Amino acid sequence: MPENGGFDGLISRVISVPKLGVNLVANEGTGSVAYDAQSIQVLEGLQAVRRRPAMYIGSVDARGLHHLVHEVVDNSIDEAMVGFCKNIEVSINADGSVTVTDDGRGIPVEVHPKYGVSAAELVMSKMHAGGKFEHKLYRVSGGLHGVGLSVVNGLSEWLEARIRRDGKEWRIRFARGEKAEELREIGPAEGTGTTITFKPDPQIFETTEFDFDLLATRLRELAFLNRGLRITVTDVAHNRGDVFQYEGGIVQYVKWINRAKTPLHESPIYLSKENDGTQVEAALQWHDGYAESVFSFVNNINTVEGGTHLIGFKSALARAMNSYAKQNKWIKGTEGLEGEDVREGLTAILSLKLPEPQFEGQTKMKLGNSEVKGIVDSALYEKLGDFLLENPKVAEIVLGKAVLAAQAREAARKARELTRRKGLLEGFGLPGKLADCAEKDPAKSELYIVEGPSAGGSAKAGRQRQFQAILPLRGKILNVEKARLDQMLGNEEIRTLITAIGGSVGEEFNLQKVRYHKVITMADADVDGQHITTLLLTLFFRYMRQLLDAGYVYISQPPLYKIRKGKEIHYAYTERQREDLAKQLGDKGVVYQRFKGLGEMNAEELWETTMDPQRRILKQVTIEDAAAADALFSVLMGEAVAPRRQYIEEHAKEVLNLDI
Repeated sequence: MPENGGFDGLISRVISVPKLGVNLVANEGTGSVAYDAQSIQVLEGLQAVRRRPAMYIGSVDARGLHHLVHEVVDNSIDEAMVGFCKNIEVSINADGSVTVTDDGRGIPVEVHPKYGVSAAELVMSKMHAGGKFEHKLYRVSGGLHGVGLSVVNGLSEWLEARIRRDGKEWRIRFARGEKAEELREIGPAEGTGTTITFKPDPQIFETTEFDFDLLATRLRELAFLNRGLRITVTDVAHNRGDVFQYEGGIVQYVKWINRAKTPLHESPIYLSKENDGTQVEAALQWHDGYAESVFSFVNNINTVEGGTHLIGFKSALARAMNSYAKQNKWIKGTEGLEGEDVREGLTAILSLKLPEPQFEGQTKMKLGNSEVKGIVDSALYEKLGDFLLENPKVAEIVLGKAVLAAQAREAARKARELTRRKGLLEGFGLPGKLADCAEKDPAKSELYIVEGPSAGGSAKAGRQRQFQAILPLRGKILNVEKARLDQMLGNEEIRTLITAIGGSVGEEFNLQKVRYHKVITMADADVDGQHITTLLLTLFFRYMRQLLDAGYVYISQPPLYKIRKGKEIHYAYTERQREDLAKQLGDKGVVYQRFKGLGEMNAEELWETTMDPQRRILKQVTIEDAAAADALFSVLMGEAVAPRRQYIEEHAKEVLNLDI
């Protein structure tokens, strides 16, 4: 979406303190603040959710919108984790609403003895109401705060719940968090379960259009993590649908991620043990590539920032591999394999089920339970040690790869030392081809990575020197999906990139040292340009992942056409825009110029269309599902041809601008 130029002129007259529910309003002309008893507000019911939605769902953009569905589905998943739900159906309806149906026990409909209203109404209209605070009903659960369903209700234009229990069906309706219809019996019912239908409130969200692929990605993940659970997703308006059910669970998940890779052993290693009420489950498979791909989950929640369970996993893996290597004379004396050696080419899923997870914040990105590190470490060390002893052929293969990785690590260390002596990697001795900006604050600085010297020259001439830096590329960079770190550091273009960005690379990457908080790829709108962009994204994903996680990476969208009628000049970024402009301008006196590449644009044109913060179009690169992204990079950039051909055939109809 087009960016706003800056925030200097957007100074709000109301300073909000959301956690306290207090508004401090500045008096005009005095600069003083009126703060008295009348300033204190108490938000009743779900009004706090509607007033501060981002506190509960992160944002009110597309990501926050889809979070509503995840909250409802997570309730059904919790039923599945305790063995009461076998089927979940998710439907994007034609009117923009979403329906989630499960065959769990159904939300209780009896009147709560303390609050005098039905339990169903309570969980949908009261914050921190639910059955997950004690472990009588749910031994493990993803929703621990009791805010999920009530938040969805508060942020919906309307919500309807249908509940099947004891041979009867019940219904209750809400409108913007307020009860619109009492809970009442509407007829007989077979089986048990809950159906929630809600329509997001356009007064709250920037967009209310659901993305089928985005939902399907998360639902596929949940099906992998809950062996045998059947999840159906349907988009009624676009006639799309899919069914996810995996009897192999996380073993099948690893195979799916590795489908475009060449595994070193046919079947993933499956390890499982319960310890002190915590179920530890892991699946591991090494392939002939070099990237490490370890994904961790706690009670089905993707802990993308890791935590104590992931520390325990890595410790157990290194200890078990070193122990076996020493016993079998793979390494001598005090020599040892480091963690990165044994994880080279590893794809792994770590999944925990535990009663009292302590996450850092409502977003649940990182596990904090200190005791879990030891539980995971001891459980997996024991199980992996047993596996290696019982499967010496597999042990020989993975240890052989780890030893080669250790040798490559030493070569990479020497390459890093050499480049450091030349002033590279750390941002010192910046490359001569980099036209740096004057601004020293990374938060205000932008780096344009430009395809070709011609476009680079125009970009340098047309840029805002104060905050925009230009780095022209000479051709395509190395495909790092097929190269080790030491080979990568031997590539001049990649070394130049690393130097310019300033945060180093791989295990040593440091986000705090990054010199620009906007790293923007700018390539031609053709096949070669798209390939260059994909090569850059592969580099960032594999060796500078924190750049993507921090939201620092963007793709610029150059125009396809320059359209002139008299003194009027317009730019079209898609074929659809060109057609619309043609209708508006008519045929007489209209001249169309099709840009074949950025090199055809002069400095003024490049600034107007691609670099001016007020008019440019930048697409921020985010990772909704790291495992799916990992698999996709392997499909697109790996050695295997068949998965790539299949992907192209499946997605051919989605192409908007085809360059032939």
